[in-house]
Amino acid sequence: MGIRLGQAIGLLLAVVIVVFLLIQLAPGDAALYLAGEQGVGDAEFLAEIRADYGLDRPMLVQLGTYIGNVAQFDLGQSTYFSEPVLGLILDRLVATVLLAGAALLFSVTIGVALGVFTARRPESPASHGVTVLSLVGFATPVFWLALMFIVVFAAKWGILPVGGIEDVRYEGGWFGETIDTLQHLVLPAISLGIIYLAIYSRLARASMLEVLESDYIRTARAKGAHERVVVYKHALRNGIIPVVTAAGLQIGNLLSGALLVEFVFAWPGIGRLMITSIFRRDSPMVVGIVIFSAAMVIIANLLTDLVYRLIDPRIRVGGSR
Repeated sequence: MGIRLGQAIGLLLAVVIVVFLLIQLAPGDAALYLAGEQGVGDAEFLAEIRADYGLDRPMLVQLGTYIGNVAQFDLGQSTYFSEPVLGLILDRLVATVLLAGAALLFSVTIGVALGVFTARRPESPASHGVTVLSLVGFATPVFWLALMFIVVFAAKWGILPVGGIEDVRYEGGWFGETIDTLQHLVLPAISLGIIYLAIYSRLARASMLEVLESDYIRTARAKGAHERVVVYKHALRNGIIPVVTAAGLQIGNLLSGALLVEFVFAWPGIGRLMITSIFRRDSPMVVGIVIFSAAMVIIANLLTDLVYRLIDPRIRVGGSR
């Protein structure tokens, strides 16, 4: 685990350097945007803004200062909001974690259930139907699916709210507020989770088909164990390992998909903040969000290694069994 932590720190440092340099090499800077917002564009005003935010210093000096600040959990000051970047990210973290967590829970739970179902009846019409639907779900763009959900469930049928995380007109207790938030969560979570549901159902099906042909499964059946016990107690624990692996590796893709979903549904999360910050040329905010997201992905992969041990104690992080 110590080696993994060292690799994680090195990877995070590389992300900081690469993202910072890419932002610096991009045309324009925050000073131009702020000057345009205030309707002032003379050279003296631009120079003053760049001096205030340290944009007039050499690039390597800015990079060294920024790395030192990141090591102290200081992601800088937003040039648009004039507030600490980390505080702004943390304010929106709960919304993003709620969306990504709900999408992951939906996709893993339903995907594994469909995978087990189709593995037990691999040649049935239902199994072939799930396979076709999985391919369709995998091929459907997230943003298009989100727009179609808005058109059908919000605009046409009006059974679910169209955007945001809560209804500002609602006044009630915590239970009613929770129900209201869950109603707003349904469409974004399903939109984000559909593509991963397709992936996990196919992985679970393939893995379960292999596990159900194992010798220890045949032995359990020969001893007279009930089929449900064989499938859900003996086979599923090993069959779910590829799904856990994929779920851990897909955290980065999940966050990038959340960016589009948050923008379409006006979900007040980190992804929406990222898009608006790009339009505003808020470099500290963009770099801070990318670094924070990279740290979340790294932590998620470390946690995946720990989950392996819970699922199968024979698995060791070092790769030995």
